[in-house]
Amino acid sequence: MLKTIPDITIAVDGYSATGKSTFAKMVAKDFGFLYLDSGALYRAVTLFALEQGYADGDRVDTDRLIPALEGLDVHFGEGSKTFIAGRSVEDSIRTLRVSSSVSPVAAIPQVRAYVDRILHESGRNGRVIMDGRDIGTTVFPDAELKIFVVADEQVRAQRRYDELVSKGQSPKMDEVLANLRERDYIDSHRETSPLRRAEDAFVMDNSDMTLHEELVWLRGLVMGRFGILD
Repeated sequence: MLKTIPDITIAVDGYSATGKSTFAKMVAKDFGFLYLDSGALYRAVTLFALEQGYADGDRVDTDRLIPALEGLDVHFGEGSKTFIAGRSVEDSIRTLRVSSSVSPVAAIPQVRAYVDRILHESGRNGRVIMDGRDIGTTVFPDAELKIFVVADEQVRAQRRYDELVSKGQSPKMDEVLANLRERDYIDSHRETSPLRRAEDAFVMDNSDMTLHEELVWLRGLVMGRFGILD
């Protein structure tokens, strides 16, 4: 762990299945920071919409979902896990069914505003690392350090496939790859807070990097940027 790290906010953005969450969790543990997964909040809203019949595939009934947000209690609980009211949904939000609907739901301006409010409240004191698709451009544009994560498309698809298999699911690789491509397009072309690299973000291509190499890379970046001597 690096010594004397200032009370900064680290924003981590990037495409789906680049390992943003795994990277951010690792950094949070190493730095002693609070980890917040913005994507989990969007997935929780999507799970809620699917369960209530407000969403189905790429169809979203905004006339019913938007008013329902007012009474929806999505929050981070113990261990930064995601909850809907008192129910942990950490496993339920990682299914391919949720993945197939999350981008259309996340593109809705009112949903983004709902999630942004939760993130701002959770990260108001700094010493936070947060990952998503618009953290450095919209949620925390003044974050002291911004990282944009990229990786080869086939590498990303294999990672997502392996993740689903490890959870006991039986995905098809062609469906996983098609879902990634669809999410990339939707995330990059939505009107509200599209996925893009912030001008002051550092790019990390982790196609061929181990987790340890990612951590070493970030440690070096933080030491150089903030004049920290290990």
